[in-house]
Amino acid sequence: MDNYVTGAAIRTLREKQHLTQLQLAEQISVSDKTVSKWETGVSHS
Repeated sequence: MDNYVTGAAIRTLREKQHLTQLQLAEQISVSDKTVSKWETGVSHS
């Protein structure tokens, strides 16, 4: 699956729910930095 499309989908759905990255992160028990990485496709592995 294309990371860019996946990240864009996460961002679009999050914004439709009027959630910040932090709010989404708290709801799914991850950090806001993780949500940001998902949305931007940036990863330092």
